Amino acid sequence: MASTQRLDISYQTLYSELVQRSLDESFTSEFSSNGRFVAVEVKDKKYWYFDTPKPEGGGQDRSYIGPVADPEITKRVEAFKDLKADLKGRRRLVSTLVREAYLPRPLPLAGQVVEQLAKAGFFRMRGVLVGTVAYQCYSAVLGRRLDAVAMQTGDADFAQFHETSVAIKDSIPPILQVLQEVDPTFREIPSQTDSRVSTRFVSRDQFKVEFLTPNQWSDDQAGKPVHMPALGGAAEFPLRFLDFLIHQPIRAVLLHGAGVPVLIPSPERYAIHKLIVGSRRKTDGDASAKSSKDRLQAKSIIEAMIANRQHADLASAFVEAWDRGDHWRAAISTSIATYEEDFQTSFRTELAKGVTEIGSDPEHYDLAQQPTGEKAATPK
Repeated sequence: MASTQRLDISYQTLYSELVQRSLDESFTSEFSSNGRFVAVEVKDKKYWYFDTPKPEGGGQDRSYIGPVADPEITKRVEAFKDLKADLKGRRRLVSTLVREAYLPRPLPLAGQVVEQLAKAGFFRMRGVLVGTVAYQCYSAVLGRRLDAVAMQTGDADFAQFHETSVAIKDSIPPILQVLQEVDPTFREIPSQTDSRVSTRFVSRDQFKVEFLTPNQWSDDQAGKPVHMPALGGAAEFPLRFLDFLIHQPIRAVLLHGAGVPVLIPSPERYAIHKLIVGSRRKTDGDASAKSSKDRLQAKSIIEAMIANRQHADLASAFVEAWDRGDHWRAAISTSIATYEEDFQTSFRTELAKGVTEIGSDPEHYDLAQQPTGEKAATPK
């Protein structure tokens, strides 16, 4: 298995500081000093909201912030009055990480789109950045250099659980309006199954933005856009396997501008998900190229996590996916079989260590065994 170069500890420390300061700043810039945080109980769970007086008087405007159970959010709510924006200092941190540590930064338009959606409240409402722009964050998250070829992209993908979009009782401005603040040439691409709504947007330069949600309905819903109340009237395209990807996302910073605080999938879920989708794409043209990139991203993250001795984290995600059924197992096995023998052998060996570490039986999760009743994953 190829080794992945570790980032100098000083740069890892700088990135950790940037994550902390970016989240701090997102609170100071997004919430005005004349407002206040309140804890509201919804279905036996408490959530933070931010109340500001209405300009015309006679009540409060209320915005959803996040769960009280999230210690990072609650800590900043409690310290809100003491937080101060430090854009200049954060820009220096980003510049150092990009120029000296050679960490990846997104294309300017991709960074601007993510930043604008962040300012609109997308990540505050538990939206998750997915796809290759999210992959660009993992070098800093893992403290190791990942394959740079797999970072090339001309689009940005975002996801959110439908039940979250319904439950938070809040919404960002209309998506098209948010995107046109970045580039006025952005336009909607009407859904093929319902032309009244859109899940995709494209600029004149063909930069694409797509919104996705897990397909948790019957097969009748497959391919049909799902209305998302929190997205300013936009819809999201339902995808299978996406619930696994965006469950329990992690905080990260996209190295654009002064740093953009985002939510991204955990690296272990991202890697296993890429193994799954990489084997299920069609085998021609652009889909074949995307499949190759999926597997390259998965391999690079897996190698980094193994080098970091994060066997247990990787094994936990793998076991969860493997236990979901034959289609999942076949998709993973099909992807693993496409790699060179050295990687396959190393992955199985290191995975077995992690499976043992989390208290499961390595023989039950042996990649060398063909899943019962299915020879290969069916591309869709």
